[in-house]
Amino acid sequence: MTVDIRRSADRFATKIPWLDSKHSFSFGRHQDPANSHHGVLLVNNDDVVKPGTGFDTHPHQDMEIVTWVLRGSLVHQDSEGHSGVIYPGLAQRMSAGTGILHSEKNDSWRMQGEKHTDPVRFVQMWVVPDEAGITPGYEQLEIDGELLSGGLIPVASGMARDAGRSAIRINNKYAALHVARLEAGQSVELPEAPFLHLFVPRGTVDLEGAGPLTEGDAVRFTATGGQRVTATESAEILLWEMHATLAA
Repeated sequence: MTVDIRRSADRFATKIPWLDSKHSFSFGRHQDPANSHHGVLLVNNDDVVKPGTGFDTHPHQDMEIVTWVLRGSLVHQDSEGHSGVIYPGLAQRMSAGTGILHSEKNDSWRMQGEKHTDPVRFVQMWVVPDEAGITPGYEQLEIDGELLSGGLIPVASGMARDAGRSAIRINNKYAALHVARLEAGQSVELPEAPFLHLFVPRGTVDLEGAGPLTEGDAVRFTATGGQRVTATESAEILLWEMHATLAA
């Protein structure tokens, strides 16, 4: 049983004129063999993109990519013909499968509405699929109303128990992403699992037995669960529950 706290300031960082990105795991030019993944989660990037800019068309293969917007809006377009605007409370998943090209831009380009000058902040998470070579796919779902409950809401899951629930589907039957929006004093209990990854993208919470976690902090749990997470101010948490891991 381990509870490994990773502080916001210790993350890898990429800062260029249009992008401010913080990486929880090895990514791009930032490589650390001891920090390549937790469970089946390979990427947990906390990105801020300036208006009128973004990630130009680039390829992915054999990866489940889940995007969760915290502020602003993000335009997605891909080589399979999918396009849309992602905003807070809308979950999005792209399955790269045999190969896909996509771009992600700050929605100052405005596929809908008036032009704006706001940055977009989002967390992008990559999970390894449990089967390679699948047909590329895309799914999105509005779940903003369900988050009002204050509990852990399944956002993206490949687990059989979540079929037909609010979660969008990912192609890994061992993994699920939960989100909770908590007001001060509200709490949730973490599920039991071989691997958990808790990320605090907004606000401050208290983790039972470990103390305060602030914006950008993360915790990697192994063979544990049941701890309570309590908001000390308005907060949001992202929790990956995983029942498998990658080979060392």
